[in-house]
Amino acid sequence: MENSFGRLFTITSFGESHGRCVGVIVDGCPAGLIITEEDIQREVDKRKPGVGTITTRRVEEDKVEVLSGIFNGHTTGAPICLLIWNKDVDSSEYEKIRFLPRPGHADYTAFMKHGGFNDFRGGGRFSGRITATFVMAGAIAKKLLSLINIEVLAHTIEIGGIKAKPKGFEEIRKNVWGNPVRCADLKAAEEMTRVIEKVKKEGDSIGGIIEGIALNVPVGLGEPVFDTLEGELAKALFAIPAIKGIEFGSGFSAAGKRGSENNDPFTIRNGEIVTVTNNAGGILGGISNGMPIVVRVAVKPTSSIARSQETVNMESMESSSLVVGGRHDTCIVPRAVVVVKSMMAVTLCDFAMRAGLIPEVIK
Repeated sequence: MENSFGRLFTITSFGESHGRCVGVIVDGCPAGLIITEEDIQREVDKRKPGVGTITTRRVEEDKVEVLSGIFNGHTTGAPICLLIWNKDVDSSEYEKIRFLPRPGHADYTAFMKHGGFNDFRGGGRFSGRITATFVMAGAIAKKLLSLINIEVLAHTIEIGGIKAKPKGFEEIRKNVWGNPVRCADLKAAEEMTRVIEKVKKEGDSIGGIIEGIALNVPVGLGEPVFDTLEGELAKALFAIPAIKGIEFGSGFSAAGKRGSENNDPFTIRNGEIVTVTNNAGGILGGISNGMPIVVRVAVKPTSSIARSQETVNMESMESSSLVVGGRHDTCIVPRAVVVVKSMMAVTLCDFAMRAGLIPEVIK
């Protein structure tokens, strides 16, 4: 398995859903960055289940522990090891369905890949639980990016067919973390909450779309032809379980447009070259063009649902069925918003370091 990402700013994730802990090692972070355990904890708290009926009943404390690499409130230049202990664990439901792969999950592929030795409890290494490690790493990346004025935002723009109206950057900053679905359109947020509650009562699940935005990204980030900026962003975002589609800028809608509609005309604004529109999503030829980077990810419905589903018994090789027990989110979109933001920050931080924009020692 490949559990590391990044060239110069490298993160290595470890742990399983029902194992003792989940954690991450961040290597390559410059010395001298001012950061505390509390800074990291604030980001991790954004991933925790919200208040109300729309989230999982598994409620972990998710208390961040710094094991190395941060001393007296500064990074030391050594690898940073961050860890969260798993405490609210109940594996009983998974023991019952040991050989019954859950439709939509990686149970079957993980079993075959690892010869049946995989940790099947709660999805093990393939659980959304591991995204807590991405958020810890993202908190450090976000701090580094702030040194060069790069800001990363993320928000829910659709859940269960309910679409949010476009909002400005200030409204996104102001509104997203104040509602359980992480949507900047407060009216749409109420509708999204209602539809999640309805689907939950029906024993089903729903998905949605998250938009990530990176502001003040300088021109020139990206290493074509194989390490393009959108390529590495897509790789990072596809590491998030349940992400099934990604588009940049006008994305798939560009296929139905003419060049005269989809091209972004250049102009001069405040002495700088910019584009009038941003259908490219801030990236041309795999390189940032100075405009906001805009990416949208499609999040599939939660695979674990309280309805009978057809499956097979991998031990007896017979057809079977199951109802997935345990504790699951009806919609994982809200909790994935900060994860999208974090993986964008990690990717941009790595490219900024490749471009020499972040020094080895911060003074």
